Formats: sequence, C-alpha cells, structure tokens
Amino acid sequence: MMATTHVFAGLVLAAIVALIAPQFAAVAAFAAILGGLFPDLDVVADHRKTLHYPVYYSALAVPTLLIAVVVPGPATVALAVFVLAAAGHSVADCVGGSHELKPWQAGSNRAVYSHYHGQWLEPRRWIGYDGSPGDLALSAVLAVPALFVFDGTVQVLVVGMLVVSIAYATLRRPVAAGVDWLVRRENQ
Repeated sequence: MMATTHVFAGLVLAAIVALIAPQFAAVAAFAAILGGLFPDLDVVADHRKTLHYPVYYSALAVPTLLIAVVVPGPATVALAVFVLAAAGHSVADCVGGSHELKPWQAGSNRAVYSHYHGQWLEPRRWIGYDGSPGDLALSAVLAVPALFVFDGTVQVLVVGMLVVSIAYATLRRPVAAGVDWLVRRENQ
C-alpha cells in the first residue's frame, strides 16, 4: 500500500483519540503520521524487513495502549498511537501485494518479513499493489475522518497527501514500465 494510505489509517486512530480526549488531538495526529510512515523508512535498507514488525508492533501495542488509558498524557498517548499506527502499517502490508517493481504481476510471494516467525509472510493481495485503484480508494476513504475531525495543519497535510496519492496512483504503472525499459536498454 502507499505510504499515504498507512498515514491515513493512523489518522483514523488519531481522530478517535481526538474525539475522546481532544486535549491530545495534536499529539495523536503527529504520532499517527510518524507511526504510519516509520516502517517505510526501511525502503533504503531491506524494505518490508528492517522496520516492518507485524507481530512485535502488534504485541507492543497492547501494553502501550493500556498505559495510555491508565496514565493519559502527551507522551503515553503519542507512544500508543505511534505503535498502533506502525503495527497497522506492518499488518496492512501483509494484506496488500508483494514488494516488487510490478506487483500486479504477482511474481513474488514476499509481503512482509516476520521476525517472530523467521520468514516472509505471503501477500494476500486484497489490495492489489501500492498505487492500485483499490489502494487509492482505500486511501481516500481513510482520509475522510481526519478531514472532519482535524483542522488547520492536519487538514492541509491530508489534502496534500491525497493529491500525492492521486498522482502516484496515476503514474505507478507508467513509471514501472519506464524503469523496466531503462533496465532493458542498459543491458543491451
């Protein structure tokens, strides 16, 4: 899935926090954005392996959420939302497509590496690939709560990320074809 889809999913969590405890709205939104993006920072290393922890983030989410409920404060709420967003990101990549240049061809059975299981988890392909029409639709739906619950900077960021999502989804296949063409040309 697109990084923006993960951010919007995190912002759904932040919107819930904002409705329950408005004093933590800003910190929850910030943590949701960071947590939604964080696992994809491994794109410069071994993508979907180095910072993607579907089991460990999910396990860590339970105590961090409990701590935030029992001892609510900016730090505990931020940590809980960050970990929940990172967990959601890592698990969501399992239900998407594989990580490869042309994931719509389903040439790989590697979605996300599970450090707990010591192996790659297979993609479920419920969302075909990052930038697919289904991914864009999911991204747009997940963005809606943030547009209604937050204002100012968060709204501007959400609208900007929606524009980026539309552009990415529009260009995803042509860019992959262009990269493929360049690689073939280099190898001639």
